[in-house]
Amino acid sequence: MFDNLASATPQIRAGKLKAFAVTTAKRSSFFPELPTVAESGLKGFDISTWFGVFAPAGTPKPIVDRLNAEFTRALSAPDIRERLARMGAEASPMSPEDFAAFVRAEQAKYERVVKASGARVE
Repeated sequence: MFDNLASATPQIRAGKLKAFAVTTAKRSSFFPELPTVAESGLKGFDISTWFGVFAPAGTPKPIVDRLNAEFTRALSAPDIRERLARMGAEASPMSPEDFAAFVRAEQAKYERVVKASGARVE
């Protein structure tokens, strides 16, 4: 099965699951012994789990910037970083502009995947 490290890490560490690879482009700092799927033979494979905070379209930039600053501050707190690390997760705060570019790139990537798969909504 495919699962994200945040939910699988406790089971892996308890010996209840055996992990074979990570789906990201780089090896995980939490499980550096695990190869990537790309290293295992499926070149170009790069799938990651991510979370983000969105605001309604038209939210004034000063409010977006303030929200971003507060989330970045919270995600930089040692206790939050430690809690995330115990789950096998790592915070990667971005500027609102960088996050928007990241989301556009993810949308384009998955658009190609859906088209290649032939999947359709009926």
